[in-house]
Amino acid sequence: MAVPNATAFPWLASMSGIRSASDIEAQIAKRQTTCPFNADHVPAAPITSEFPYAGAQNGLPSTLPGNFQVPANGDTAHAFVPPGPNDIRGPCPGLNTAANHNFISHDGITTYAELLDAQQNIYNVGFDLASFLAALGVALDGDPVTEKMSIGCDATSRTSATGSLLGAEGGLDTHNARDASLTRADFFFGDDHTFNDTYFAQLTALAYNGGPKTDVFNSYSYNQSVVAQHQFNRYQNSKATNPNFFFGPKAVILYGAASFLYELFPSHGPDGPAGFIDIGAFYGATNPDANGNVVFNNTEHIPINPTGGAGWFARTDAYNLTALVVQVIDLYTAHPVLFGGNVGDGNFDALSWGSAISNGKLSLDEQDLLCLLYQLATDNTPTSLSSVLTLPSEVLNYILAKINPIFANSGCTLVSPS
Repeated sequence: MAVPNATAFPWLASMSGIRSASDIEAQIAKRQTTCPFNADHVPAAPITSEFPYAGAQNGLPSTLPGNFQVPANGDTAHAFVPPGPNDIRGPCPGLNTAANHNFISHDGITTYAELLDAQQNIYNVGFDLASFLAALGVALDGDPVTEKMSIGCDATSRTSATGSLLGAEGGLDTHNARDASLTRADFFFGDDHTFNDTYFAQLTALAYNGGPKTDVFNSYSYNQSVVAQHQFNRYQNSKATNPNFFFGPKAVILYGAASFLYELFPSHGPDGPAGFIDIGAFYGATNPDANGNVVFNNTEHIPINPTGGAGWFARTDAYNLTALVVQVIDLYTAHPVLFGGNVGDGNFDALSWGSAISNGKLSLDEQDLLCLLYQLATDNTPTSLSSVLTLPSEVLNYILAKINPIFANSGCTLVSPS
């Protein structure tokens, strides 16, 4: 869909010891030799007057307040159904969970409207942030004509109406080609989309705060401090072990996604404890044994209270772009790192990007970061030290149509459609 090149950033092309764009494309193609196919595509189960959730439908803003139970008692249409062998699942636990509860299509082929509705009706994500994330996903990993996207592997034959006229539509597996992820390995090591038990175990060890390790209610807290430390540890590990480590402007999105662990996944959002009972469910992990060991079981789901008490509730206030920017700053300032990348072993080059990143350091100004998010969606941006994402006009125009209205009063300089 998007074209990697080095011409927009000459400093990338002149660096030695880096991979070519063709090498990266070959690796992406190799890792996606097969993709599950489900001939029985069923759209998401719609909300109803009996079970309205946030009231979001048809890709429009929610109409009801937060703090609603998900799934509601008696709502069998959104009960958990594990994925079958022909269903696609990918690197995003929030979307895997949405598919397993039929808030988006269970086979993993979803649409822009489904993505908007699900984010609001499950997590009470604000319409502005939901629009931003859905537009990025469909434009960069799906098809802006059909507005379909795979939440995992390349399903171009099912997402495209033009026979891949705009190129392969790799799904979120290719979108996740970003280093230092919380629970996925780096692209360099060959599989950056499969859940990594080791990294989740490291995160869980940091979250452990004493008591029996089998106590999923009280013995773990995946709070902001814990998540910030784990993000920093992953950065340091990747920088030390990955000769092609790249932490470019789009790594800001890693901080935003990391905040979901304590802003969206706990029952009642930030007003509830970020315990294992909630985080483990969304990541599809078994409950810890007496030694704290967990295993990924491919059953990402909305948490269930094992005591038979109240279920899981969405956060009260919508999580919008402004709130996300605040969390990005908080997570970054807890353990500041340099943006840039390795050029071979032990040779790190910092980068600058507009007013938001200077000599590798991230600006702590909320306005700078809000505008950086807009730029990441609309500008040609480096995705590694050897490639730059150049957006075809069809893709760029699609993104602009979706996000320009939500950034209209942001104070950012907006791009005009071509």
